[in-house]
Amino acid sequence: MKLEIKDIHKSFDGNEVLHGVHFSVESGKALGLLGRNGAGKTTTIRILMDVFKANSGSITMDGKPFHPKEYKIGYLPEERGLYPKKKVREQLIYLAQLRGVSYKEASDSLKHWLKRLGIEEYENRRLDTLSKGNQQKVQLAQTLLADPDIVILDEPFSGLDPVNSQILKDVVLELIQDHKLVIFSSHQMSYVEEFCEDIAIMNHGSIVLNGGLKEIKRSYGQNRLVLQLAGKTPEATADICRQELLSYVSVYEKQKDRVILELQEGRTKTELLAAIVKAKLDVEAFMDYEPSLTDIFVWKAGDEA
Repeated sequence: MKLEIKDIHKSFDGNEVLHGVHFSVESGKALGLLGRNGAGKTTTIRILMDVFKANSGSITMDGKPFHPKEYKIGYLPEERGLYPKKKVREQLIYLAQLRGVSYKEASDSLKHWLKRLGIEEYENRRLDTLSKGNQQKVQLAQTLLADPDIVILDEPFSGLDPVNSQILKDVVLELIQDHKLVIFSSHQMSYVEEFCEDIAIMNHGSIVLNGGLKEIKRSYGQNRLVLQLAGKTPEATADICRQELLSYVSVYEKQKDRVILELQEGRTKTELLAAIVKAKLDVEAFMDYEPSLTDIFVWKAGDEA
């Protein structure tokens, strides 16, 4: 399956909040839908689920108009929505039946997911008696109970300790391997880098960057290099580069124990390395620069910072 969001516009009371949003995601892959609070991610997801209607644009599945009722969608919202005073089993089976799952199927699926997530002992406990992390795992069980075709996870790691985070990471990887269509939204960029082949970054209601994560990293690291000199602070290394290598590079950024250099126009990495050797600099590290997703996100969506 291939889901495509094409040129979606949405206004509220005459104020346009989505300006031609576009991205796609395929079964067996995870898309990282990223953006600061208020960027338009939740509105986009609600349009996808037919909670809101778009003013214009289209959503297709395999080239045909997408109708959410024809697919099983599992949605884990950032703002949790279960009933705190109700028992876990009671409400999860009820919610699964609302989505067309039989009582027996819901009961069997519930047993599987509670065991898989390590919370089977809480099956007949009220939700509000559980820890925040276990409540989050109940929410995830609810998301997956009906064996959805499309899984939308919004900040799924919220409230989880490292052990439970690993359980959830394993589950997300299993969903991808099972050829589910996964949309993953989180501010924890390390998880996005771990799961997502593709990303779409939103800013002020527009997609400002969209594509394969590896290719994006490669393009943002182009003509940039990492240099670390033995026994030198980043400040000292930057000063030496300005004195000895100015015609080859500029100092792009200073980091914890290294500097990021940018090649001057027309210069090559081989020429820079020869200049470093000629200057008799004691090199501890010299390599191509690959930016983190956090770096890229700040560059594209950090305009207000």
